[in-house]
Amino acid sequence: MQLSAQDIVRIQELACRYAEAASLPEQKIRRQGWERFNSLLPERPRALIDQIPWNEMNVDGCLDPQVEEPYWRWVETWLLRELYKWDHMRADMVLDPYVKLPRPISSSGWGLEAQVTRLFMDKTSDVASQSMQNLIQEPEDIEKIHTPVLTLDEAREAEIAETADALFGGIIDWRFTGLVMHLGAWDTIAYWMGVENCYIELMDRPEMMHALMEKMTEGYLGMIDQANRLRLFDTQEHYCHCSHTYRPDDPTERTGCSRDAWAFGLAQLFTAVSPQITAEFEAAYMQRIFPFFRHIYYGCCDRLDDRLDIVSALPNVRKISCSPWSHREAFAEKLPKHIIMSNKPSPAMLAGDSFDEEAVRADLRRTIEAARKNGVQLEMILKDISTVRYQPQRLWRYSEIALEECRKAE
Repeated sequence: MQLSAQDIVRIQELACRYAEAASLPEQKIRRQGWERFNSLLPERPRALIDQIPWNEMNVDGCLDPQVEEPYWRWVETWLLRELYKWDHMRADMVLDPYVKLPRPISSSGWGLEAQVTRLFMDKTSDVASQSMQNLIQEPEDIEKIHTPVLTLDEAREAEIAETADALFGGIIDWRFTGLVMHLGAWDTIAYWMGVENCYIELMDRPEMMHALMEKMTEGYLGMIDQANRLRLFDTQEHYCHCSHTYRPDDPTERTGCSRDAWAFGLAQLFTAVSPQITAEFEAAYMQRIFPFFRHIYYGCCDRLDDRLDIVSALPNVRKISCSPWSHREAFAEKLPKHIIMSNKPSPAMLAGDSFDEEAVRADLRRTIEAARKNGVQLEMILKDISTVRYQPQRLWRYSEIALEECRKAE
């Protein structure tokens, strides 16, 4: 893992900039605010921005990576993006006082490789319309699915650690990051079958879909067992599914075990099915998986206001997503008070011909009022942003407006 002298200078310069920002007294105040917030103590709403169209942020080349080596190019990109967010759209984000380095963990996969055709409207973007080939047409096809085998490359990890010590010594601490597990079985199944085929089979051959979910559940339980034995879970990560998860009772040791870790689950295509289908084909299986984790973030783009009784009853759920397809007032009214309302403002508000600041404020205020009226803890996470029409200033201004409105609710 050889880095050129130029690469070393580049990474160290970014690390110095990051260290300066991460050491600001403001970071401690922000983190403590999140700790109180996530502990359900009285705190104002929180705002974050993630899943950004980085191709549209890089109008002046400021985000162009320069490092050639793939692993350290990823680290360079991470530093560039964290600094960019802090400089332009920080909202309530916190910078941890260390550089994050992914552990070299690999997976053998499920045994099925999704066959996807993508149509890009913008070739500089990774946002695309997708069409999936159906790989599970008969019950026998389920037997092609195998529990993924997880592997940690210890030799490479030692090599990365040696390089990191040389790179960051005297500048900033660093630490390895491990698994924050994605438990969205139906996201994976949708790539294997296509969403429409999933709907058809849920109606026509529910027994086959139960067999498929049983196979997936066995796979997840198998991976959890492997990761626990290898101590791969990141029990000191403070970010789960675009949300800060700081709590004063966070583990002080890196146990690497699921019982001390966050994970996230979702069933996004179930937005268009009945709550009963969610209960039968999602919740019944997650009931067996979620108990292995300390905390669960549940949901993403799925509509959940009409089935909150089902998902909020799942084990260890601490945050639930209120997507643009949920009725936010009904969501806030039904949400149990021990669970945080993780609202997702619609990114479409930044994609029009013009940026309407008053409409953004009205939308934020509506959500804040719904949460206030019902006494629930609220975070608002703008994410899944496909475009801002190559006007990054829209996101910068959104961040300012969101923070202003949250602070007014103190």
